Amino acid sequence: MEILRGLMNFLDSSVTMFHAINECEKVLQNCGYIYLPENEKWNIRAGKYYTKRNSSSLIAFDIANGDYHFQISAAHSDSPTFKLKDRPIIESNGYLKLNVEAYGGMIDATWLDKPLTLAGRVMVDTKDGIETRLLHIDKDLLIIPNVPIHFNREINKGFAFNNQVDMLPVFSAGNLSEDDFYKMLAKELGVKPEAILAKDLYLVNRQKAAVIGYDNELISSGRLDDLECVYTSLLGFIEAMNNDHINVFAVFDNEEVGSVTKQGAMSTFLVSTLNRINKALGKSDEDYYRAIAKSMLISCDNAHAIHPNHPELFDVKNRPVLNKGIAIKESANQKYTTDAFSRAVLKKILDNKNIPYQTFANRSDIIGGSTLGNLSNTEVSMNAVDIGLPQLAMHSAYETAGAKDVEYAIEALRAFFETNIDIKDDKVSLEA
Repeated sequence: MEILRGLMNFLDSSVTMFHAINECEKVLQNCGYIYLPENEKWNIRAGKYYTKRNSSSLIAFDIANGDYHFQISAAHSDSPTFKLKDRPIIESNGYLKLNVEAYGGMIDATWLDKPLTLAGRVMVDTKDGIETRLLHIDKDLLIIPNVPIHFNREINKGFAFNNQVDMLPVFSAGNLSEDDFYKMLAKELGVKPEAILAKDLYLVNRQKAAVIGYDNELISSGRLDDLECVYTSLLGFIEAMNNDHINVFAVFDNEEVGSVTKQGAMSTFLVSTLNRINKALGKSDEDYYRAIAKSMLISCDNAHAIHPNHPELFDVKNRPVLNKGIAIKESANQKYTTDAFSRAVLKKILDNKNIPYQTFANRSDIIGGSTLGNLSNTEVSMNAVDIGLPQLAMHSAYETAGAKDVEYAIEALRAFFETNIDIKDDKVSLEA
């Protein structure tokens, strides 16, 4: 239960991508990792470091003196939600509503009729310049009400929600004004309303993470996809004993909207960081190219567990279940990066430690989503494998996964980081 409590605290605190990176920073700093701002010169040697971009993406690395190559995990900090527009207040029929738009592909209905709040970052004008402030209003602040069934008799037969009409949260039933909204933000931040220059604010489901079931078999929370992978890969990374290579823990933003931002998996963030490590260590370009050719990436993004009520939607054989280990994900069209080479390496690492694992593939007549690995490989290409913790209700406002799989995932990532993967052309040797 201690591991689950740690995950639940992380989930409850990581209400947005900015807060998730802030929580990762706390863990890394407590473990002695040194912060390297991107806009400053890096003076590094063997040791533990991290950098970040946009306060929503982060890369940490543990440099050992040994075989020069990188072993990388990548997860993402964002989850589907609704984002506040710059001019958010809509007055209508006595109500004050917030003007929001969809961020990613969520299950809309799961956001209705439950307490919500706002969180994100706010840019504030101070005497020392423009500063970033994290905001999380710890209050049941908003609600998106359903239309009564009496006025929408077809709702249980399938209903398409209109984001501009049906998904706008109520902020006030008449007591408050538009000015009160900005006064609220200012009070929470400890500034005057006129000091607020800009904001990236998102809706947050107020329901806390919980262990579910008489035998504590399940864990449920908002943002399991992909903060469960962020947390388990972070713990595997910091717990690993590394004497041989360079371990890298990466968390990218904006996976849910395509990863094409400056802080996404398709940005320069990873390739720039690896290049700077190479140069700071006094290595040549030739050294770098050789190291990348010997490197390996684990792309960590949650997988679909077989659904209890709809098993027909899943492949007949490659259908992971809860609490039986991580899922190695494959796709013939390379939506996932797994191939025979990378699968063999990871399977051997896990088999050597007796760590359970499963396989996931979509039905051949259902197109699945893509994830981080194949996107980051467009910028820095290396052998890669896709994994995920099996979960139910992906992209719901409240998702569910297996409690045992949390520990299995930490063990799997720790084994990956502790094993020296020596790639020589089309052969691999593994040294624990």
